[in-house]
Amino acid sequence: MFEFPVRVYYSDTDAEGIVYHGKYLDFAEHARTEMLRFCDVSQHAMQEGGYGFVVTSITIDYHRPAVLDDELVVKSEVETSRTFSMIIGQHIMRGEEELATLKVKAASIDLHTGRPVPLPKDVAEAFKKL
Repeated sequence: MFEFPVRVYYSDTDAEGIVYHGKYLDFAEHARTEMLRFCDVSQHAMQEGGYGFVVTSITIDYHRPAVLDDELVVKSEVETSRTFSMIIGQHIMRGEEELATLKVKAASIDLHTGRPVPLPKDVAEAFKKL
């Protein structure tokens, strides 16, 4: 499980000081990017190799609101890894309290054709660090 800390800033909130619902997607995206770095997966190397990841679906359940100045943690893990795709589970937490739960399906694609390609073996192995 990879953990990424997030602080809620004014720009993340609405007029009531509550985190805007779309910002949770940003928090989760930043955590997935840092999870790749933690696993020594370089997005630049992926691009140079002609492949990348695209999100094909996301489900998100909101449980409690985050507010201005909260210190959050986004917990991420690869729940399922298949030949062409993976499912990443993410939990946005304030202490022990779960604020949102996400299931993200990401596919490996050829950046030139947009067609699915198998996840490189080294990338699949790198996710075992989690």
